[in-house]
Amino acid sequence: MENFIDQIRGISRRIQNVKSNISTEEATKTSLIMPFFQVLGYDVFNPEEFLPEYVADVGIKKGEKVDYAILQNGKPIILVEAKAINEQLEKHDSQLFRYFGTTTAKFAILTNGLVYRFYTDLDEQNKMDAAPFFEFNLSDIRDTQIIELAKFRKGGFDVENILTTASELKYTGEIKQFLSKQWDNPSDDFISFIIADIYPGKKTRNVIEKFTPVVKKSLKQFINDLVSDKLKAALNDSEAEPAVSTDSKNEIQEGKLESETENTPIIVTTEEELEGYVTVKLLLKETVEPERVFYRDNQSYFNVLLDDSIRKWVCRLGLNSKNKYIQFNDEHRTVVNIDQVSDLMNYKDKLLAVAKSFL
Repeated sequence: MENFIDQIRGISRRIQNVKSNISTEEATKTSLIMPFFQVLGYDVFNPEEFLPEYVADVGIKKGEKVDYAILQNGKPIILVEAKAINEQLEKHDSQLFRYFGTTTAKFAILTNGLVYRFYTDLDEQNKMDAAPFFEFNLSDIRDTQIIELAKFRKGGFDVENILTTASELKYTGEIKQFLSKQWDNPSDDFISFIIADIYPGKKTRNVIEKFTPVVKKSLKQFINDLVSDKLKAALNDSEAEPAVSTDSKNEIQEGKLESETENTPIIVTTEEELEGYVTVKLLLKETVEPERVFYRDNQSYFNVLLDDSIRKWVCRLGLNSKNKYIQFNDEHRTVVNIDQVSDLMNYKDKLLAVAKSFL
């Protein structure tokens, strides 16, 4: 499984490096889609297993072809419709819908090489659902999604096993989308639901408007606290205030410790910062023992350091604005702009080089 995860992350890095040079559907297929299915264990050059241009006649239309069909015992089990990397997938699912009902396939995948949407027939047998039950985005990889993706590997592919979880995945995804919308712009009904047991009075328009910012702030603080607690527990770093090292004591005496004081604003460690810390910690684990990697947050940036010593900071993360970045503690204090936390995976070698300089 660990090797599979590394391979998927490798494709993700590959996309970031080559996507600017890919503009056509054929280039997307050969550079991104076929390597993806190779990682899933399929022989993309064996037409008895991975058949390109599979004929799926639709009604009176003969010779209709789907880009690929993954075959099992000579029959299609998965249909794959490919589009160019710069294509939006929303307008192409109807094409795949037509193909699905004319074959024995139980699953269909619509992809542009970056996003993979998985469909089946949960709502009506032999009729492809309008919405995918699972979506995998190579630019935003999550561990829980890799576990689900692994079920589609050739070696462990089991139709019944996938179908038993497909329904849960579908509704879990829809619930997450709903919560995401409410997170950014909570509806009046959602606000009313949240404050139902808090505010006994009538939920008038003025009341809703008064509580909207309070609810949004409360949700963010709750998630931050929850994520922080979970990550600390998982990383055996659950102490509220870690013991102050000798270096730290000296820094306090010198007045150089980057920490919260009575006269400074309260520092809130965000979910993205914790995700960045965990990502860096995982990237360093082959060289640095995890228990040696610490973090310190402050108003301007988020420090990841070794041995809880500010003199051994490995990188500084700026993740709380649109202009995200990582700064390395190298000779030039190099700063690199990033789009999202997952981009940190592209700088493993640089992080290891910096960390090794303190060992």
